[in-house]
Amino acid sequence: MRKEKGAFRLFGLFMALAVLCESRVVKVPAGPLVRVEGQSVSIRCDVSDYEGPPEQDFEWNLMLDSKNSIQLISTFDPMYTDASMKDRVQNGDISISKLADDAVELTIRKVRASDSTTYRCSTPSTDSSVKGNYYADVELKVIGDSLKVATNISQPKVSEGESVKLQCNIGRAYTAHTSLSVTWSVRKEATTLEELLTFGPDDGMKLGQAFAQRYADGELLLVLSGSGSYGLILKGMKPTDQGAYVCTGREWTRQPGGGKGWQNILERSEEMGNVSVTPLAQSLVVSMEKSVTLSMEDTLNLTCSVAANGLLSLRMEVIWRVKGFNDSDNQRVLLHVGRDGLVLIGSELVSMSRVQPGTFRLLLPKVQNSDSGLYSCQVKFWLPQGSGGWYQAAEKTSDPIQVRVIQLEPDFKVGLTGSQLPQFTDDPTVLLCEVTDLLNLQGGRLGVTWSYSKTQDNTSQTITTIASIDHQGILVPGDLYQQQLGNGNIAVTRSDLSTFRLQLLHTQDKDMGFYSCSVAAWTRSHQEEWNKATELKSKPVGVQWSSKTPVLSVAADLVRGASTGGSIFEMSCKVTGQNMQNPSYSVLIRFEETAGGKSRKVLSLSAASILQLEQGTRADGVALDKTGPLEYRFRLYGAQVSDRGFYYCDVTAWTRDQSNTWNNRVSAESNKIQLAFADTGPVFNVSVYSESTQVKPGDTFKMECIMSVQGATSTTGEVGYDVDWFQSQAQAMENGAVPLISMDHWGVVKKSRGNESSQYCVERTDRDRFVLTVYHIQDGDIGEYYCTAKLWHFSPDTRLWSEGQKLTSGPVFLSINQALWDSMKNPVMYGLGAALVVAILSIFLGHITSRCCFSRNPMHTPRNKLIDLEMD
Repeated sequence: MRKEKGAFRLFGLFMALAVLCESRVVKVPAGPLVRVEGQSVSIRCDVSDYEGPPEQDFEWNLMLDSKNSIQLISTFDPMYTDASMKDRVQNGDISISKLADDAVELTIRKVRASDSTTYRCSTPSTDSSVKGNYYADVELKVIGDSLKVATNISQPKVSEGESVKLQCNIGRAYTAHTSLSVTWSVRKEATTLEELLTFGPDDGMKLGQAFAQRYADGELLLVLSGSGSYGLILKGMKPTDQGAYVCTGREWTRQPGGGKGWQNILERSEEMGNVSVTPLAQSLVVSMEKSVTLSMEDTLNLTCSVAANGLLSLRMEVIWRVKGFNDSDNQRVLLHVGRDGLVLIGSELVSMSRVQPGTFRLLLPKVQNSDSGLYSCQVKFWLPQGSGGWYQAAEKTSDPIQVRVIQLEPDFKVGLTGSQLPQFTDDPTVLLCEVTDLLNLQGGRLGVTWSYSKTQDNTSQTITTIASIDHQGILVPGDLYQQQLGNGNIAVTRSDLSTFRLQLLHTQDKDMGFYSCSVAAWTRSHQEEWNKATELKSKPVGVQWSSKTPVLSVAADLVRGASTGGSIFEMSCKVTGQNMQNPSYSVLIRFEETAGGKSRKVLSLSAASILQLEQGTRADGVALDKTGPLEYRFRLYGAQVSDRGFYYCDVTAWTRDQSNTWNNRVSAESNKIQLAFADTGPVFNVSVYSESTQVKPGDTFKMECIMSVQGATSTTGEVGYDVDWFQSQAQAMENGAVPLISMDHWGVVKKSRGNESSQYCVERTDRDRFVLTVYHIQDGDIGEYYCTAKLWHFSPDTRLWSEGQKLTSGPVFLSINQALWDSMKNPVMYGLGAALVVAILSIFLGHITSRCCFSRNPMHTPRNKLIDLEMD
C-alpha cells in the first residue's frame, strides 16, 4: 500500500508541473527602474504560454496600493484611461506601442516625480481555463537631478618633466540602486576629446588607448580621497600633453532585467581649463665665465652654469670642448661626463666636479701653450620616462670663451757647416746642422728638414725636400730622394740632441747646388699631442767643384818573347788614370795578324775580376792576371804559327754611381807587342798510358801511345806518325828488338814475323792518340811495353811530307794478378787423392790379415749361439 501511495504522489506532482508549464506567463523588467526627472522611460511587457488567438491585448495600471489603482492605458479600449491621465495620454507624454503579438511597450517621454509608483501590466484571459498569471508589476523610481561636478587644476602652466594634478569633485543626493563614474579627457588641437581614464561605475577603471602605457609606467596616478573627491596625477609632462582638460561625471543604474550591465541615466561635464607645457629647451640656459689668460704651468679653472625649470629632476650629461683660434683648427672633446657621472672621454689630467645642482667646474693643471683656444660647455638634459627609463629632452651649448696661455717660445740658433765637401765626382759630402743657444725647450724635442736648391735664392719653387727627421726621430724621405735614401747613398742622422748630419756617399754632378736645414721645436700638450712651437732655417751651403775630364793611359811591355814554336809569350799592361774617384778597370786583350789589320778579341777581365775567354781561343793556351793595383799580365802558352801577330790591351775605366751601377768613364788602348818566331817545324813528345797494369789471365789489356805537338797548327792532316809497339821481356831486353805491331803514317798495320795471330791489335783513335789492345792475356805477355813514334810533317808550301825525329815513350809494366785458389788448387787436389788411395789400401790389407791369421787359432772356442745372442 505504501508503494502505491508513493507512486500516486509522484504522478500527481508530475501532472501539476505539466499544468504549470503550460500556464500563461506575463513578464515585465525587474525593478526598481530608476530614472531622473525629465528623462524618458520605456517599460516592456511580454506574455507567453497562452491559449486563444496569437494577438494579445494589454492594459497598464498605476497601483496606488495593493487594492486601489488608476487605469493608465490599454491596447483594446481607447476609453480605458483614467480622467487624471487623459491629458498626458492624449499629448503623447504617455503612450503604448505594440512590439509583437505578444509584446507591448509603455513609454513615458518625461517622467515626473509623481510617476514614482508601481506599474502593472495585465492581459485579458483568452484561455479555456484560468491558469498561470495574468499580470506583472514593476516599480519606477523618479529621482531629482542632483549631480554636481567641480574641478581644479594644480598648475595650469608647467615645464616639461613636471607633474599636474587634475581634481574632480562630484556630488549628488544618494539614491539606492545607482552608481557614479568620473572621466578625465583632454581636447588638443582637434575638437574631439581624447579620454585619459574613467573610474566607475562599480569601482571599474577604463584607460584611454594613448595613456595605457603611461599608466603602466606609473606616469598616470589615480588618487581617491573619498566623499566624491577624485584626483588624477600626470607625471613627466611633455609638450604633447598640453590642451584643455575636461572632467565628466555620470550616474548609472542597472540595466533592465537585472543584468550586470549599467545604464547611464545622468551625465555632466565641466571644463577644467587649459594646461600649457613649456619645453625644457625654452627654459634652458647654459653659460660660462668670461675669457681668461693664464701663464705656463697655471691651473685652468672654468665654471659652467645651468639654469632650467625643474632642475633637480633632471639628469645632465656634460661635454667640454676646445677649438683652436684658427678657422682651420678642428674642435675636440676635452672631457665627456655621462648623466650617471661616469667619464666617457677624458684623461687623468682633466677633472670635473659638480659644486651645485646647476654648476660644473673644470680643472686643468699645468697648462701649456697648446691648451689655448675657444672653450665651450655642452649640456644634454635627460628626463625620466616610464619605469626607470630616460629620454633626452633638450641640449644646449654655451657661448665659447677664450683661454690664452702665455708661453715663452723656444729660442735657439741654427748653423750649417760643410764637414766634408767633394772635390771630384763620387767624392762624399758631409753637412752638419747644429743648434746653439737653445732656451725654453722645457722637455720638448727638435726636428730637422733638409732641403736642396740649384740656385742660392732658395725660392719655394726651386726648393726640394731631401728628407726630414720629426720630433719622434722618424725619418721621412722626400718624394725625389726615396730610392737614394733606401739604398744608403744618402744618409740623414742625428749625432746628439742638437746636431744633425746629412751625408752623400757618392756626390754626382747633378747633386751640385745649395743645401739648407730647417730646425723645428716641438712641445707636448696635456693630451699627449705634439705641437710645433717654432722653426728656424739655416743659411744655405754650396756644394760645388770644377769637373775635370777623366784621363786614362795604358802602356804594354814585353815580358817574355816566344822565340820558337811551342814556347810561352808574355806581356804586361800598366794603367794610369786621373780625375776619377775609386775607378775599376776592365782589360781586353786584342790580336792583329798584321799591324793595323782587323783586330780579334782574345781574352778579357771585367771590372769585377771576371775572366772571359773569347770565342775561338784556346781555353788552356791563354791567361790574364791582375798582378798589381794597376798592372795586368797576359800569357800565351805553346805559341803556334797561327798565333804570330800583334797583341795589345784595351782598357776601360768604370766608376759606380749612387745606385751602385757601373758606369763607363773612359777607354784607352796600349801600344802593340809583336809575337814573331821562325817556323822550324813541329816539335813533339810521346808518352804511353794505361788505365790498369794488373790483369787476370784471359783478360784484354789496352794501352795508349799519346803524342803532343808544338810548333804546328792544329789543322787535321798536317802531322802524321809511324808508331811501333815493343814488348821488352827480361830475357829479350837487347838492341834491335822486333816490334810486336806497327802502323805507318799512311795507316798501314804490320805485325812481326811469328806474331801473325790476332792477339795484338792497334788502332788510331784521333790524330795524336794510338791504342794497343792485347787479347787473352797469358803468362808470356808479362813484361814492359813501350812505343816509338816517328813524326812526319806535311808542308803546305811544297805539298810534301818531310820526315822528322823519332821518339820513344817510357815503359808500362804488365803483370798478371792470380787468385789464391788458382795457385793452391793443384797441390791440394794431389794431396787429397794420395790420402784417399792410402786409406783404401790400409783397409784392404787389414781385412786379408784378419782372415788369414785368426781363422785357425787353436785357442778359439766357438760360443753358444744363445750366449752370443744374449751378449749381443
